[in-house]
Amino acid sequence: MTERIPLLIDTDPGVDDALALLMAFDDPNHDVVALTIAAGNVGLQYTVANALKLCEVAGIDIPVHAGCEGPLLHPTPDASYVHGRDGFGDIGYAPAARAVDQEHAALALIRLSHVHRGRLVLVMLGPLTNLAVALKLDPALPQRIARIVVMGGAVTGQGNTTPSAEFNIGFDPEAAHLVFEAFERIEVADWEAVMAHGFPHKDFERWLKAETPQARFYDAISRRTRAWATERRGERWHSADALAMALALRPDGALEMADRPLAIELQGSLTRGATVVDWQRRGGRPDNARILQRYDQARFEGMIRAALGAG
Repeated sequence: MTERIPLLIDTDPGVDDALALLMAFDDPNHDVVALTIAAGNVGLQYTVANALKLCEVAGIDIPVHAGCEGPLLHPTPDASYVHGRDGFGDIGYAPAARAVDQEHAALALIRLSHVHRGRLVLVMLGPLTNLAVALKLDPALPQRIARIVVMGGAVTGQGNTTPSAEFNIGFDPEAAHLVFEAFERIEVADWEAVMAHGFPHKDFERWLKAETPQARFYDAISRRTRAWATERRGERWHSADALAMALALRPDGALEMADRPLAIELQGSLTRGATVVDWQRRGGRPDNARILQRYDQARFEGMIRAALGAG
């Protein structure tokens, strides 16, 4: 039997994150060794509580490490208008019985990169603040990482929170800059790829009728977000973090990737937080991003159904 691949997920749950986490918990080829938690979709007190609760619902006992309470430099609005004040639809769930681990997320990232040297896969589903702090403490960290997958960016400037910036990168551009400068190659599932991989709400509603704790809980926490998305984005549901997780868990499902130089805009009055891709390689910088262009849609949807217990 092949040894399972160690997976560390940095996340800010968040309805999208919850679906991605359920996919990771369900995957037989990967072992989730820890969750490191950032502020992002909502404040850290909520994202930590949500991570603990989702582990409880899924029957998963893994370390959960709280990280940074906000961006490195500049305060940024959260996404509670999409996810609810608590990030999980304000359904008033009973808090998880267990407590968060005491080790800071950045320190856990460093330690686990040593424990699983050369094999660890990082999946970054939220702002990159925790990883940026870890890199400042240990600049050699990238040398011990097998793969890093980032959900973030809008690679032709069609943002979802500003005209040019996607939420995760725009929440903490300085952190994203540090991360993209540090790693030789980052696999990127950006917002524009997400918009190209939606699936019908009617199908998703059917999957959520599965008689499993995961489906019942996800149905409850996502109702507000699904209503918001239906009103603004039409008949298709888009799960950003789920697409990034599909790429992380099943990279062979990627039908088209593009290797290009990618940099983070920090100063622009209209473009702060933009992911600037040198599509024509005019600047002479090395390719540091593998950008997802097209993923096997049937495989993606099958992974979501399996995570919910919908077959």
